[in-house]
Amino acid sequence: MNGAENNATVSTPDLASTAQSASAARRAVEPDAWAAFSAHWPEYLMEAGLLGAFMVSACIFGVLFRFPQSPVVRAVPSEFLQHLLGGIAMGLTALSIFYSPWGKQSGAHINPSVTLAFLRLGRIKSYDALFYIGAQFAGGVAGVLIAWALLGGRLAQDPPRFVVTAPGMGAGSAFAAEIAISAVLMFVVLSVSSSRFSSYTGVCAGALVAIYIALEAPLSGMSMNPARTLGSALVAGDATGLWIYFTAPPLGMFLAATVHRRISSAVGCAKLYHAPDVHCIFCQE
Repeated sequence: MNGAENNATVSTPDLASTAQSASAARRAVEPDAWAAFSAHWPEYLMEAGLLGAFMVSACIFGVLFRFPQSPVVRAVPSEFLQHLLGGIAMGLTALSIFYSPWGKQSGAHINPSVTLAFLRLGRIKSYDALFYIGAQFAGGVAGVLIAWALLGGRLAQDPPRFVVTAPGMGAGSAFAAEIAISAVLMFVVLSVSSSRFSSYTGVCAGALVAIYIALEAPLSGMSMNPARTLGSALVAGDATGLWIYFTAPPLGMFLAATVHRRISSAVGCAKLYHAPDVHCIFCQE
């Protein structure tokens, strides 16, 4: 009995000490909100700026390829060709963002769904993910407002009506399509970025954006991005199908991250392109 009591007496402080050590280790790895913001606020602003630039570009090309009085629309009346041209334009926009100086530093997530997928894989800390997502939503709204100031009523007219994303063939089909395109995009990003072809990750992602806009947009509106959709929806005052774009893209990318983790042991970074000469807040390099 005395031996058992002595063992219990000795083990209790050991357990408490172990728990305290584990807690301290977690705090050392996971900074508090203010520490994260103080260290990484430039990257947060870059995420806002990059999605803002993407939305300005989307609005400009939306007017160019969809506004009825646009010279391009008059010259190219085919809606398929308009979508094709828009896809090429936005694919090149995405490509330029991914490989821009800001894109190389922040990782060019520009999408809460991408950030959440990297969080699922443990490649980004929770407070960084929180601030990234907040910045992305702010950037999406700011981008549409800036474009409205530049383009005026042409952007407000339907089409392009602030380039809102809306289901084209029913909510169920749009939901399934958004899951599918989001999952494919994220799986490609994770697979290519952890391979010897990692420098081409942005090219693959940009190509998928172009293909999706050209071919899939009539089905679901081609969002994959809650922040992109909310930016247009808020300014247009149109919440049609908003639940689809807040649930399907994160779910699709979360599924892709889960599948990739199970079939691959590759350890990667939370950047689309990890440039060796650019500081990385995820790898602390």
